[in-house]
Amino acid sequence: MTVTEETAPLTHYQRIGGAGSVKAAVELFYDKVLADPELAGYFSDVDMVGQRRHLALMLTVVLGGPNEYTGRGLAEAHQPLNIPLEHYVKVGEHLTATLTELGVPADIITDVQAVLAQVQDQVVAGGDPAGV
Repeated sequence: MTVTEETAPLTHYQRIGGAGSVKAAVELFYDKVLADPELAGYFSDVDMVGQRRHLALMLTVVLGGPNEYTGRGLAEAHQPLNIPLEHYVKVGEHLTATLTELGVPADIITDVQAVLAQVQDQVVAGGDPAGV
């Protein structure tokens, strides 16, 4: 290896294949969520094209890719929906199943699950909107 070669470790985003892989994950994830009768109602009046784009941008950031997200914050977007903990857990399970199905390495899935745990209070009803 020469001194000029890039030696920085790859981000999770790079490891899974970048934008195309994130888009595939978002599509499969929402297929699962919209097929779940307990969760589908949250999206009945939602522009799913925009919703998929927002999640792809957020997931890109979580995975260490470029931050181009300009939408509302998690608490602002989710607190009005009064999402119970059990629905948040189900969404996390669908995301984990999606990433597993797509062959995402276990260490990346673990890191995504850690982020889900960190932001739970911003999404679940009764959570602290300040994230404190």
